Amino acid sequence: MSETEQLRIDGQRLWDSIMAMGEIGPGQQGGSCRLALTDEDRDGRDLFIRWCEEIGCRISIDDMGNIFARRDGRDNELSPIVAGSHLDTQPHGGKFDGIYGVLAALEVLRTLHDNDVVTKAPVEVVMWTNEEGSRFAPAMIASGVYAGLFEKDYAWSITDSEGNSLGDELKRIGYMGEMPCGQNPIGALFEAHIEQGPILEAANHQIGVVTGGQGQHWYDVRLKGQDSHAGSTPMSCRRDALVAAAEIITMVQTLALKFAPHAVSTVGEMSVLPNSRNTIPGEVFFSIDIRNPYAEVLAKMAAQLATSIAAIVERHGDECEFKEIWDKPPVHFDLDCIAAVEHAAVRLGYSHQHIVSGAGHDACQVCLVAPTSMIFVPCAGGLSHNEQESAEPEDLEAGCNVLLHAMLALANKNGA
Repeated sequence: MSETEQLRIDGQRLWDSIMAMGEIGPGQQGGSCRLALTDEDRDGRDLFIRWCEEIGCRISIDDMGNIFARRDGRDNELSPIVAGSHLDTQPHGGKFDGIYGVLAALEVLRTLHDNDVVTKAPVEVVMWTNEEGSRFAPAMIASGVYAGLFEKDYAWSITDSEGNSLGDELKRIGYMGEMPCGQNPIGALFEAHIEQGPILEAANHQIGVVTGGQGQHWYDVRLKGQDSHAGSTPMSCRRDALVAAAEIITMVQTLALKFAPHAVSTVGEMSVLPNSRNTIPGEVFFSIDIRNPYAEVLAKMAAQLATSIAAIVERHGDECEFKEIWDKPPVHFDLDCIAAVEHAAVRLGYSHQHIVSGAGHDACQVCLVAPTSMIFVPCAGGLSHNEQESAEPEDLEAGCNVLLHAMLALANKNGA
């Protein structure tokens, strides 16, 4: 057995780092609130960079705010083997979604540093900007710019609910770097993540070998009826935008059930105007998210969604703005990267299974331009995007050990 085959990460150090990051932007119920490009996000980035510099990593930041922390290899002309995720959270986010992937990658580099291991190719940790999309939609915007899916000027121009642009907020917190996004190569990318679903826990498996990700469509819908007095307007004379919205929301639920078991659909954001108990709602805005791992099924769902919305709106006599803001086809990960993850899980003795990601991840963007795979570990009840999100330290350690050995396999490929 080689020296590197015996390497294991420090599970307690990984856990302590996750808990320390969770204290930045603490939530009200034990989670975290660290929205993209807020002061809390800046503070989390600062801590991450300090940890990376403590082990001698070289830091580079691109003009989308993505942070790359490099540990040199013996042949720095080779493209680096990279791992990471994101540090931004949902408004009521947990301590593990994204954060685990960044800090597991850091723990891999810490382990190499502690043991004076120098890989053939360089290795890097990446932290992607605005993965969640909860402040600036769409999600995964910075990894999308890296992969050529979005124009940089478009990404910079996106605004939050208060009119602040992504580009201006990058500058405000001091994280708009000089390196053009996408300029730095990636030899292969791994992303460790909690599953955010119940499959691994139900199967009692520690490791999910992720083979790809679901396709998804995001839509914005704005219905316009007519404000009117809630007491003096007869039911037959009303143009209640909220009633039409309620019918559409029910239809969205039915649509996913029609394409069971793999389809899912969600209305996760909603605002009502004038939002007064004594006034019939004249305008409603809401989001729709539909997902499926099969492109042809997702296309059928999208077509039926549009047709059904048009029929409901016509029946209610409302005006409708129906706009698709994101179209993400299903993705399939690189076979060599998948094999590296699976081989590591087998050799380390961890129970595992193949799995398709139900959530979107930065890896699902970058896989279009670099070999990519993911490593899932269980989370309690499959719960995520919730302050009660939790994972067992031994599962996080197992996933990080798999990440370590998958990265070593590719970083030392064709000669240790």
